[in-house]
Amino acid sequence: MTEPPRPPGEGNPYDPTTPFNPYAANDPVSGSTPPPPPPYGAPPPSSGGPSYGGPPPSSGGPGYGGPPPSSGGPGYGGPGYGGPPPPYGYQQPGYGAAPNQDDKTWIMIAHFGGALGALVGGGLSGWIVPLIAMLAKGNQSPAVRAEAVKALNFQIVWSVVTLIGWVTACAVIGFVIIPIAALIAIVFGVIAGVKASNNEPYNYPLSINLIK
Repeated sequence: MTEPPRPPGEGNPYDPTTPFNPYAANDPVSGSTPPPPPPYGAPPPSSGGPSYGGPPPSSGGPGYGGPPPSSGGPGYGGPGYGGPPPPYGYQQPGYGAAPNQDDKTWIMIAHFGGALGALVGGGLSGWIVPLIAMLAKGNQSPAVRAEAVKALNFQIVWSVVTLIGWVTACAVIGFVIIPIAALIAIVFGVIAGVKASNNEPYNYPLSINLIK
């Protein structure tokens, strides 16, 4: 069969010497009108990558101008960076909060009872009532135990001092030690009881922590 004539300039598709063009489908057809150029000022065509002048691509990290990431530590605006500081001044056990009425009564018994025992026993028995308060209520209330232990340690120290005064009563020095030691046990016991009635913690001066 005779092949029909081809237009001028068109090659032979069956010619084995013609180089292979994989993009032949995108080539303009001979004699067709070329595409118009892009208008002046228009952005260049996008080829799948970031365009010129557009925002940078997001890769999962912090973007340009966005907030910094939060990593569980102190962030911007958190503690250490101008944010609110962590809370301070936590309440201590015992007198961090006002004890209930029952605990308050036992605390006052421990302090005032120590002063009364020193007065009645000539400075020798001020430790009895604080010991009773610690044994009766100390296992149920940490506040009562803490204050009863304070009173007990103080009264034990000055009961020993008073005992030394009674032992040395044959000398003149003994009659000086006894009233001074008894007076100290009574006065500071009353002060501690008044502080306890006002829900104020008090630490005895001139005391030794014999019992914890």
